Amino acid sequence: MLTLEMIQDAKKVLNDVARVTPLFQSKVINPDADVYIKCENMQVTGSFKLRGAYYKTANLTEEEAKHGVIACSAGNHAQGVALAAQKKGIKAVICMPAGAPLAKVEATKSYGAEVVLVPGVYDDAAAKAVELQKEKGYTFLHPFNDEHVMAGQGTVGLEIMEKLPEAEVVFVPIGGGGLISGVACAIKSMNPNCKVYGVQAAGAPSMKKSIEDGKIETLAEVSTMADGIAVKQPGDLTFAMCQKYVDGIVTVTEGEIASAILLLLEKHKMVAEGAGAVSVAAAMTNKVDIAGKKVVCVVSGGNVDINILDRIIDKGLQENGRLTEFSVTMADKPGQLLQLIQVIAETGANIFEVVHNRIANGVAVSNVVVDVVVETRNEAHSEEMLAALKSKGYAVKL
Repeated sequence: MLTLEMIQDAKKVLNDVARVTPLFQSKVINPDADVYIKCENMQVTGSFKLRGAYYKTANLTEEEAKHGVIACSAGNHAQGVALAAQKKGIKAVICMPAGAPLAKVEATKSYGAEVVLVPGVYDDAAAKAVELQKEKGYTFLHPFNDEHVMAGQGTVGLEIMEKLPEAEVVFVPIGGGGLISGVACAIKSMNPNCKVYGVQAAGAPSMKKSIEDGKIETLAEVSTMADGIAVKQPGDLTFAMCQKYVDGIVTVTEGEIASAILLLLEKHKMVAEGAGAVSVAAAMTNKVDIAGKKVVCVVSGGNVDINILDRIIDKGLQENGRLTEFSVTMADKPGQLLQLIQVIAETGANIFEVVHNRIANGVAVSNVVVDVVVETRNEAHSEEMLAALKSKGYAVKL
């Protein structure tokens, strides 16, 4: 059973391997609360996962290590296991979902691991890893449902308590539940009055549903930009730990996650992946009452796929009313487009993109559909611009 003593032992083992990541105050996440960010995106390999992977590897028997290790991961556990195995001189095979971010795949390979890409999501990669483990005799390193892994992740909680023992609320991302199990065990053992809340993507609420139903549930599918927490089913060990220590689980939408990533980038010059940003999203949107409280958001990782970062930023801008997309249908005559642009310019909005579409479905030959994307200061400015267009007789379609 996971204990505070195990977590403290993990801290000693990780002393020369994992960084003690910064805990810094943020004035912009929620003006009604005293919010701090625990920066596990600045950890070695860019994620907290190194902690659990290394502590588990350090506790392998000689026989287990001799056979090599196999793991399944959407990317962060993969890198943690690969680096831990490299440091210990152990062969590592990692099964990853075929849709895992390329940056995570390449980083895992760079640590010397053999990568097997599996069609589907994390759970499909897990099934393949079990198959290979039986076939080849590898030692399986579970990404979350393991007491040594949870103990390693729990060192995040120890560091929070060492730096901010008076913390009143801690938000922790949940995928399979390894991180929150360790963190909650550490925090509740040291400060029982501190509330620990899990945060999941609305498109992958497996632990939330399981806790609500009082039994482990398996989702038919998961869909979220937060690939690191896109887990269909929690583990039995992590489920039990959440039942024992976690005060509640909330969900955040894709738009809220994108807004959190954007805020961290823009205000703190900090890169967070979707899974890492869900804690910030929960604090930003007051998923629980945090007014006047000292709050810690665990940003669990920063390994975002750079190829989709621009799309995430655009999603965040749209969510905040700073990027507005709309279309208008008008007569296809000289000067009509100029008049439309003038109305937009008079409101102070900046045109980002204009598409003049004469062949849109259902549009008369004499008309044209103009698709417009504009940059605005905020949601109020966006509404002001749309109202100005409507006052001039334009039928605006969002």
